Amino acid sequence: MSSRTKRIATGIDVGTHSTRVVIVEHSSGETPVIVGTGVSETRGLRHGYIINKSDAMRSIKAAIANAEKMSGHKIRNAYLSVGGISLESAVSHGTAIISRASNEVSEIDIKKSVSEAEENLSHIINRRIVYRNPLRYKLDSKEVLGTPIGMIGTKLDCKMLFITCLEQHLNDIVNTIEELGVEVDEVLPSPIAAASVALNKKQKSVGCALVNIGAETVSIAVYENDMPISMQIFPIGSTDITNDIALGLKIPLQEAEKIKLSGPEGIYSKKKLDEIIEARLYDIFELIEAHLKKIGRSGLLPAGVVLTGGGAGIATIEDLAKAVLRLPSSVLYPLTASGGKHTVKDSTWLVAYGLAVYALQKPNDSSTEGGFGNFLEILKSWVRPFLP
Repeated sequence: MSSRTKRIATGIDVGTHSTRVVIVEHSSGETPVIVGTGVSETRGLRHGYIINKSDAMRSIKAAIANAEKMSGHKIRNAYLSVGGISLESAVSHGTAIISRASNEVSEIDIKKSVSEAEENLSHIINRRIVYRNPLRYKLDSKEVLGTPIGMIGTKLDCKMLFITCLEQHLNDIVNTIEELGVEVDEVLPSPIAAASVALNKKQKSVGCALVNIGAETVSIAVYENDMPISMQIFPIGSTDITNDIALGLKIPLQEAEKIKLSGPEGIYSKKKLDEIIEARLYDIFELIEAHLKKIGRSGLLPAGVVLTGGGAGIATIEDLAKAVLRLPSSVLYPLTASGGKHTVKDSTWLVAYGLAVYALQKPNDSSTEGGFGNFLEILKSWVRPFLP
């Protein structure tokens, strides 16, 4: 039997604070290996928007160069995350009359119902759909578990989740990447990319929320029945906590950032520091609680809340999340790729790593029977020990 060609996948996460690149290599029957990572300080972005293209390009180029140097691979294609406050999710419904004379549901009927759901979306001007997922199908008003293809009926209804972003923002980030000589194969919302590796199947099935506290934004992706049911971005982040500490204690920003994560170390009042941090975290969790109430999931997610991102390193964050959200809460600790040449050191890498894993799940022409299925089983067994 001839040896299989190795597959290389790259994920690029352009965050407001840092740009991260992860390169993953996989051969059939073997454990996927992280062969390269690159990080650089992001410049030229604000709340996920590019405001200075030349600065943003230099930041992305530096991260790509670091990953290429570590891996020894030239990056030609990549999967890209899109984040920032322009991301929005919406639920829409569509209907299709079964086209076949036998009344058997076909792929065409599903596409028609999905197309109608897309047409029924409101506030879609200047926006582009970057993710879509069927939440529920009904055939003749009766809910269908799984796909309705092959079933007999007259009318098909579908309930769809769409995630959109500003088209100009998406074009700016894609064009910036491609001007660096890297073709963007697909774009995925940051919360969805992170959740693909941060949450396990049980958490997604019973109900769970992944909360990422970034530098300038906080995102929440809510899962139920093994699929995303809602996503929201808030224009607040850990930088706001740093600013509050700097103002409250009248200290430089660099020092405020340090004591935000490590504590006052006896120099400043711990009580005052805790009050400053908890006040801003309370605001963040109140926004999350309001969103959970809006979608009818307040206090109703058995797997609770999983906290990630740079802001999740604050010592008291778990207890405050439990108190405000009335849900089990945990921080996702560092993810290490055992057996690989390099490691993903903390949860801030989840988006880039999730993009690379998502890319590897796409079958290619060289796949043979059993190859892709074997890869998924290996990937699950490899990632599972590092999930909460």
